[in-house]
Amino acid sequence: MKLFEKLQLARSEEDVKDIYIKFLGLKSYSKNLIDIQTNEIWFEAKDTSKHSTYKMFTQLMHYVQDALNKGQYVPPFLAVIDTEKAAIMKSEDVLPFLEKKTIKWGKSASGYTQEALDAVSAHIGTHFVSFKIETHEQEFLNTIKNAILSGDIIRTAITPDNLKQVFDKWVEMIGKEIRGMEQENYALLFFADIMHDGTLSTHINLPAELLHKNGAPVFSLNSRNYELDSKEGYRQFWTIYHKPPKAEYRNYLLERRDSLIPVDERGFKGAFYTPLSVVDKAYDKLSETLGRNWQKNYIIWDMCCGVGNLEVKHSNHRNIFMSTLDSPDIDVMKATKTCIAAHRFQYDYLNDDINEQGKIDYTLTEKVPLALRDSIASGKKILILINPPYAESGETVGNEAKTDVSNTQMSRSMNEFGYAKRELFVQFIVRIAREMPTATLAMFSTLKYVNSSNFEVFRKFWNAKYLGGFVVHSKAFDGLAGNFPIGFLIWSTNQFALKRNPIVEITTDVLDKSANPIGEKKFLNIPSSLLLSQWIKRPKANKQNVIPLKGAITPATSSKDLRGTKWADNAIACLIIKGPDVQNASTQAIVSSGYGSAGSIFITPENLWKAAVIFAVRGLVKPTWVNNRDQFLQPSDSLSEEFKNDCLIWMLFSKSNLTASADGLKWNDKEWSIVNHFIPFSENEVDSNDRFESDFMVRYLRGKTLSMESKEVLSNGKILWKSYFNNIDVRSVREDLKLNRADVGWYQIRKALQSRNLTGNALPVNFDPFNIAYTALTNKLIPFIYNYNFLKT
Repeated sequence: MKLFEKLQLARSEEDVKDIYIKFLGLKSYSKNLIDIQTNEIWFEAKDTSKHSTYKMFTQLMHYVQDALNKGQYVPPFLAVIDTEKAAIMKSEDVLPFLEKKTIKWGKSASGYTQEALDAVSAHIGTHFVSFKIETHEQEFLNTIKNAILSGDIIRTAITPDNLKQVFDKWVEMIGKEIRGMEQENYALLFFADIMHDGTLSTHINLPAELLHKNGAPVFSLNSRNYELDSKEGYRQFWTIYHKPPKAEYRNYLLERRDSLIPVDERGFKGAFYTPLSVVDKAYDKLSETLGRNWQKNYIIWDMCCGVGNLEVKHSNHRNIFMSTLDSPDIDVMKATKTCIAAHRFQYDYLNDDINEQGKIDYTLTEKVPLALRDSIASGKKILILINPPYAESGETVGNEAKTDVSNTQMSRSMNEFGYAKRELFVQFIVRIAREMPTATLAMFSTLKYVNSSNFEVFRKFWNAKYLGGFVVHSKAFDGLAGNFPIGFLIWSTNQFALKRNPIVEITTDVLDKSANPIGEKKFLNIPSSLLLSQWIKRPKANKQNVIPLKGAITPATSSKDLRGTKWADNAIACLIIKGPDVQNASTQAIVSSGYGSAGSIFITPENLWKAAVIFAVRGLVKPTWVNNRDQFLQPSDSLSEEFKNDCLIWMLFSKSNLTASADGLKWNDKEWSIVNHFIPFSENEVDSNDRFESDFMVRYLRGKTLSMESKEVLSNGKILWKSYFNNIDVRSVREDLKLNRADVGWYQIRKALQSRNLTGNALPVNFDPFNIAYTALTNKLIPFIYNYNFLKT
């Protein structure tokens, strides 16, 4: 538990003292009139945050004054602490003031006079360092501990490790006080501030500048000056942190500007910083693939260069053209002297110089350097080295859907590409193919364009030969959510070639999030007709209306869910699957009514065994960042009856089997019932006191030969089913789980028994034997996923 969280539980001043003593690791201390007293520091403590820092220091100064009067020892540091804030100052900054003995203190420390408060407050205001514990806990702890060890108040250094945290705190304490400043410019002003020692800036040509007017900070950006509404946050911030950063960090910190772009804006732009450790591996792979002289032999264009970290490893900057969407990125590169000899220019690659027909016309903006135009026109060897945006229309950033992110000039000429045109990085590839049809492309991106079924049309258009590459964990990139592979793949393209190079499979090196090699990985381009999702017959919807669900027993509420009002002839459930790859496998479920998803499949007696196989195969695979984009395939051989039956039993007792029975579900001003067809036992077998409306699963299983593992699961499942009927659950559980019928489903039974175990009001139900049996069945089935080639490694 963090210091702040612990302090919120304090009930007395003694609690507050003890909590601080523990977190600061104080060894030799006493608790007397001075709340906490050590040889190095005295603390005044309060159990409420209502007292100001000035009032607490005034009380503490009373004891210091008393010690001075008696010729007693005063420690080097003085501190005040409460449940929300703390502050520290050097005693030497106040001793000369107190030695004048001009203050009328009052009868006791807590009974200070207003005159004493005013006098102390006027003197100490520029000397103490204050901390808000909720946001600056670690800085406070480090400062106190360092003061005790070193005899000095050492401000916290700004380093690559704490840059984002420092920036977030700067925004709260300083950025939001800058009058008339847009949030998108905070990062520029932040760097202007931290790269200034109070007299001079560490860099020239930064996009923003820190000035001083009448001793107060003023920021300058785009020839306008911006003042602070309140300067107290600025003072407090810079008593905590040290600036400028150490010289060896400065350029690197400036290169991290992408990581400080507000999350929403970064998501829309698709801007994600490429770590230098990954850049190193990319250059190694380029040398391995294109030869040791590739930097000499190729003209480089990075049209998503950001602040240029993909090019800093390049040894021949005169061969490099670097363009970026944001002009401040160019200013940062100039300030950090990144790739000085390169051609650096602002350019919106998906909008600039594209006419209404989708043709490239450099005269529209005249931004592209003539030397680059000549290189393209003369057919020089060009390498496109990019980490393009990953943004896609339809995704959500924060609470906002990215509906317009792909609405670019480029996308308007890509109607034939269907779904793929929604991806910004694909728009880059298509323009590159039109503009430089024989370029070599070395690109960081997801693997969608290699193996996703949504990109089949794109792959038919794009002619490229795979030369080599690697995949690296997405966690290596700041700001990327999820766990999936980011590929750095190198392609030789030729859009003029008569012979096509269809992407069948590629083999890549695999790097972990620290860019260390850990193996190899194949990625396959499988025609959508061979995907597992196409293996099952999808019954057509009839005219029957059913209640749409968004869970086992929860009626739908959103407009999207309301599409699930359809049903099919002889349907017994609805299988919910999303996407044909491993990343979507965990979203599957089975429900007893309609579900408003495009991936839903009505389950009938005829397709049940295939539904069970699909459900089990998808559910058995543990998603990892490496297999995230692997596609589930149709089996390569005929499946054994034992495998089919094992899959069925595994599905019936899966946590994602949400089939249920319930009466009185309310939707669309009506009451509805749902019926569970997936009970594998008869009423007598589980001691039910009422009739099950459907005995479909009992009849379906009759006569089937089950494996020992499946029998064990059924046997232990029956014990749990019986346990459910041994007791009647309390009203709240009955209402929550809609336990108003006998033919409840596995989801309802499992949840009811778990609730009983938690309350302790009934005999505990032991799930261990069932879990052991189910795990044994799981372990038996997993190898068959690969034996039958449902997944290829």
